Amino acid sequence: MTVPYVRYDNDTEAAPVTVERREGPYGEVVLRRRGAGGGAAGEVYEIIANGCFLMDTSDGRSERLLVDAALAALPAGRTDPAVLIGGLGVGFSLAHAAAEPRWGRITVVEREGAVIDWHRTGPLAAISAGALADPRTELLHTDLVAHVRTAGATYDALCLDIDNGPGWTVTEDNGGLYSPTGLAACRARLTPGGVLAVWSAQPSPEFDDALRNAGFDGVRTEEITVARGVPDVVHLAVKAA
Repeated sequence: MTVPYVRYDNDTEAAPVTVERREGPYGEVVLRRRGAGGGAAGEVYEIIANGCFLMDTSDGRSERLLVDAALAALPAGRTDPAVLIGGLGVGFSLAHAAAEPRWGRITVVEREGAVIDWHRTGPLAAISAGALADPRTELLHTDLVAHVRTAGATYDALCLDIDNGPGWTVTEDNGGLYSPTGLAACRARLTPGGVLAVWSAQPSPEFDDALRNAGFDGVRTEEITVARGVPDVVHLAVKAA
């Protein structure tokens, strides 16, 4: 489901300014800037894909929780675990992972060339430049769904944040990631005891059931309270050791 970006009536800041708009193989992606807030230099940047608000730089708590919860759920004593972050977004998850010395290999998968450019040479570099320069980090310009299904590499944790949730996908193709086939592919990419963490803008008991049906153990959710509406959620599941 795709919904248009909506501003609330009590928003008093100026209307957002379009920094760049691109048409790509998956549709339109837009970077916008709005006035004083939590971003660098008092500005907040937001990413809109196909008219659907994805994320902005105003907070980042749930993106950081996505990484922290996955690390905490790994078996005790695992050293230099490898993490796959999909996708790059505004860079909070990557920056947080790179700030944690316990992570070993950090692989980031992002299919939108525009998003990669905004981090390499655009305003989002303020968040991610240090993390992208980290020798542990590898950035792959490819589709996450295809990578999970075809990659030969395995990971100790998959931290996935490419939609507004399993039931609220940005493009129809992403739905395959949350299908039985897609979850089986995620499980195959994990080492024994590895953790799948999936970000969602709303709770989904149905997705928890899908994770159990896909053979995952330890299925649970962690919630992050937000200013308006239902809490953000991180779904967690473990591949049996």
